[in-house]
Amino acid sequence: MTTMSGSDGASAGGSGGRGWFTPASDAAPAERPAPDAPDTAATPQGTTTVAPEPEPVPEAEPHPAPPQAAAAPTPSAAPESRASAAPTDQLADSELIRTSMAELERSSEAATAYFYALLFVQYPHLREMFPAAMDNQRDRLFRALLTAVRLYDDGKILTEYLGNLGRGHRKYGTQPTHYPAVGECLMAAIARYTPQSWGPRTEAAWVRAYTAISQTMIDAAAEDEKRAPAWWDAEIVSHELRTPEIAVITVRPDKPYPFRAGQYTSLETPWWPRVWRHYSFASAPRPDGLLTFHVKSVPAGWVSSALVQRARPGDVLRLGPPAGSMIVDHRADSGLLCLGGGTGIAPIKALVEDVAGQGRPRPVEVFYGARTDHDLYDLDTMLRLQERHPWLSVRPVVAAGRARAAAEALAGELPDAVRRYGPWSAYDGYLSGPPGMIRTGVETLVGCGIPTHRIRHDSLDELVGQGA
Repeated sequence: MTTMSGSDGASAGGSGGRGWFTPASDAAPAERPAPDAPDTAATPQGTTTVAPEPEPVPEAEPHPAPPQAAAAPTPSAAPESRASAAPTDQLADSELIRTSMAELERSSEAATAYFYALLFVQYPHLREMFPAAMDNQRDRLFRALLTAVRLYDDGKILTEYLGNLGRGHRKYGTQPTHYPAVGECLMAAIARYTPQSWGPRTEAAWVRAYTAISQTMIDAAAEDEKRAPAWWDAEIVSHELRTPEIAVITVRPDKPYPFRAGQYTSLETPWWPRVWRHYSFASAPRPDGLLTFHVKSVPAGWVSSALVQRARPGDVLRLGPPAGSMIVDHRADSGLLCLGGGTGIAPIKALVEDVAGQGRPRPVEVFYGARTDHDLYDLDTMLRLQERHPWLSVRPVVAAGRARAAAEALAGELPDAVRRYGPWSAYDGYLSGPPGMIRTGVETLVGCGIPTHRIRHDSLDELVGQGA
């Protein structure tokens, strides 16, 4: 994950719910990679995905009517769910689905375009739930499908992933009645673009899988509705430009907003309706209920650019539910080894405040990585925290040039700096930054003796890509 701190394609630290049915475009938490990132969901053990991706330049996209397709079964007709199927049936379904997905990958762009065209032609009332420009939306369905397929045999992680999607979709106005329409068009698209592997058995496997998946999302949304609103309105009370591209924004939600340090949320601005981006919380929960985000604008970043350059105190944003599992287990005594890159330092700062609030000292080692000294925009804050807490160590790492002498910055790449210290095998790892940093960071921590189940980050796409 990208981090979900705050750039249009990277952090969240980053969550929301990009998924089988993702009405409005979401980008993942900061460079947490960067949280102006698409809405993604978190998984247990801090394996959320909030992978940042650059936003497209807004432009309208025509939706040609699709060729005539054979009617596909709706999910509601499925005879059984994955949970109730026998293990052998689950295995058979899994193999059939994976085979068809491998074939679908070869024409994923055409298949997703066909799916959306079919959906909007046959169910035009659903079009208003999606952003005006669909450029950045196109690959969301396929990527979510790929994620669900890869997690299909891990019931616990899949359920957590889908639950977050279902809860996150409430902010779009998604209703249970929408899922059969999506399922019908999805089956038609898969059937059309997998001629070699599609057949009655594969179709039945997909129907069972989609039925179980959609029901999990529906149930999670219904349960969430009992205790939380679909979204929160939040007024900007402070907007501070740290650099020409990075703003620290503090908001006041209209209702109590429960979250945990290390999590992220999805955010919508009044200037780009139905376009959501992920951002990490930059502080632990506060008595005054205020929330702070670090946002970095990126080229063609609709939301991030608006938040950095246009937003002002008094503007009202909309927040989705909190998500992410990059949280601290306060029952443990292990130390925390935290790697934050760019605006990915935002959730790391929140974790430090969280540990401090527990009143029980435990070692926390923070490596704050940046390309140049200019990018260490929150270093003074981190150093002040270090002065207050003897159990905290902050090491800035600059890849190009040198940082301020007083900061005693380490020169070079973040993984190399981490390897110079340690040992780290008794620590839990926390990673927040761009996707590449997450990838190399995980490899580095594993190489330093930290097992994968004790490494937390909010970048599910990266996790799935590693087969973890």
